[in-house]
Amino acid sequence: MSVKLTLQQTKAILKTNKETAEWHVLLVDMLPRYNIDTVYRIAGFMAQCAHESADFTRLEENLNYSESALLRVFPRYFGPGKRNAAEYARNPEKLANYVYMDEFRSSRGALGNTQPGDGWRFRGGGIKQLTGRNNYATFGKAIGKTPEQTADYVRTKRGALESACWFWETNNLNDYADAHDIVGMSKRINGGTIGLSDRTSRWNRAIKILQDSNDATQLRRGSKGVEVSSVQKILGVVVDGDFGPATESALKKWQKIHGLAVSGVVDSATKAIMFG
Repeated sequence: MSVKLTLQQTKAILKTNKETAEWHVLLVDMLPRYNIDTVYRIAGFMAQCAHESADFTRLEENLNYSESALLRVFPRYFGPGKRNAAEYARNPEKLANYVYMDEFRSSRGALGNTQPGDGWRFRGGGIKQLTGRNNYATFGKAIGKTPEQTADYVRTKRGALESACWFWETNNLNDYADAHDIVGMSKRINGGTIGLSDRTSRWNRAIKILQDSNDATQLRRGSKGVEVSSVQKILGVVVDGDFGPATESALKKWQKIHGLAVSGVVDSATKAIMFG
């Protein structure tokens, strides 16, 4: 069931951000364009991007590392027999033009950064931290901008949000959200499970905020969509995305077995046990 993000919900999800009113205007305009329009899709998108960008407050990558941090974060590039980390400490531009240039990376990790200064120019940007000339060029092509223009655009609020929505759609992340697959979602976004605890915590909190403050998120007879299909799979009934009498009857039996109020409505309490 489609829902619309409210300003109150935006403030609650991005709790450390001081500019939520401005972000909210952009979110309600942009999210529906990319079909990020259900409780789980919005929760997944907001949780992942808020983790990556510290509640949408960091629109470009922080590369201001100390010497010890460089040795810990970039062991492939610094240490015995490699370059001296002290020469790159507290020098973000010099660091980016080393660790993000293709000549110093494996072919598998190539970013398309081949021109002088590309590492710095195409460092992480936006609330998804888009990185590398190749990624900027691909996104830029989708919105009619050059890679260089795109690098500036993603450091604006609108560009930061649109680049994240584009990445989300390109990588079919709505499917992971529909399946409530926070681990798969996280791996698709950062290649692993770094920060999974925080991502999961943000995901669960966002779902609660979206459900508790919007009764329209409840599923009942007449509801349709991917969330209904998810419920039907759990109930073991025909999966057609249409909440009809058979689904309602099966749900009531399921609620009784699990000690819930037998309402025939998938409310927040039912969802907590069903998907928790």
